[in-house]
Amino acid sequence: MFKIKVNEQYDFEVRSEKGEVLLDGEPLRLDIYQINKNSFNILHQNRSYNAELVEFDKNAKTCSVRVNSNIYTMSLTDQFDELLHRLGMDNLSTLKVSELKAPMPGLVLKVLVKEGEEVKKGANLLILEAMKMENIIKSPADVIVKSIKINPSDKVEKNQVMIVFA
Repeated sequence: MFKIKVNEQYDFEVRSEKGEVLLDGEPLRLDIYQINKNSFNILHQNRSYNAELVEFDKNAKTCSVRVNSNIYTMSLTDQFDELLHRLGMDNLSTLKVSELKAPMPGLVLKVLVKEGEEVKKGANLLILEAMKMENIIKSPADVIVKSIKINPSDKVEKNQVMIVFA
């Protein structure tokens, strides 16, 4: 079961039962011809439609589709998304991080960011030497560096605050 919201206005439910696709509980009969990777010709109730996938974001479960000359923006949710929403766990991907703590005791070799810098999730923040290995510490979320509490050649203890984010 999928729920599709089109242009933030129209809601549809799509299910598959006994090999048949149902749209809001009614059988959906389409003839689809794929022109190329992102373009299709669709016949529905003796009418022809040209559809092109304009944009697709797998992580956000959104897409934009041009049908003839109109563009439609769609968001998709499945039964798992619905369950997470009911449990209040649907916004966990918007992680709010206020500080970066040392994951282990070690020696700061290099700080790769500056105060006030905007940093994307996964970007390198600093290099920490621990047990004779260099560890690149990465950003856990999209953040802005508010203050840096360590300097190169500083020794840090586990859970010591190294960087504060705005």
